[in-house]
Amino acid sequence: MDIGGGIIMHVMIFGCGFSGTAIAKTFAAPGIRITGTTRSADKAALLEKEGIEAFVFDGETIDPALAEAMKSATHLVQSISPGKSGDPLLRLAQLNLKALMPKLEWVCYLSTVGVYGDHKGAWIDEQTSLHPIAERSVERVEAEDGWLRVGVRLGLPVAVLRLSGIYGPGRNAFCNLERGTARRLIKANQVFNRIRVEDIGSCARFLSHRQLGGIYNVTDDEPAPPQDVVVEAARLMGIEPPPEQPFETAELTPMARSFYGENKRVSNAKLRALGFVFAYPEYRMSLAELWSSRRWRG
Repeated sequence: MDIGGGIIMHVMIFGCGFSGTAIAKTFAAPGIRITGTTRSADKAALLEKEGIEAFVFDGETIDPALAEAMKSATHLVQSISPGKSGDPLLRLAQLNLKALMPKLEWVCYLSTVGVYGDHKGAWIDEQTSLHPIAERSVERVEAEDGWLRVGVRLGLPVAVLRLSGIYGPGRNAFCNLERGTARRLIKANQVFNRIRVEDIGSCARFLSHRQLGGIYNVTDDEPAPPQDVVVEAARLMGIEPPPEQPFETAELTPMARSFYGENKRVSNAKLRALGFVFAYPEYRMSLAELWSSRRWRG
């Protein structure tokens, strides 16, 4: 589909942050227009340096330039957190997304594995019941439902990507060790899944090219204790890891502590069954690549 000027696809990313920028880079190719929104002019300038046509969007109003750009969007990625007032784009569209984006063919909503809540370390998949604990995860469930309903109403494939802990160049255990902020918190039997940010981009492109909707866990193969990742990063750097700290007595923000209240092993089998191949399926080889490529600082 040619949407004008030789452009065959227009990918618009609302909330073009760490994950959104990785998605933009994955889609970038001749004939593909990439636009993204951010909350400030300074951040917009940084996106422009990455080759992303940037617009400022505060979550409350759509200015005329952004509205004009939305008219040609064929692929939408929504990465903005919903907040107490709900998903900002659904709210502004007033359930009429096609009026704002008449050429839309595919939608991707970035969610979180936090929607599952705590499963006491058990393996879970996309069929597992949702028991969100944190308020932010409850809001995500409502936003997921809203986008899936839009898909049904408009006959559009809507892919909901439930992401585990995101890391990659510029955001990883090496950076934390260099800054002196890495901590080795020990909580018995606690595990987390992770996902390298480039794999999020690859997954979005994989699903969009196949016009697939539905719910997908985008996560690595190996849920592991968080302290193990810190130790492995320190080993690669040739430094001593920080001392162990009991989780129960560690000083943590309420948000940081809430993450440890959820314990689960998240399966990515649904994506793999479709033929998607993770470039970074486990943290050891991923950290080794970040270190050897010298891209860990971003």
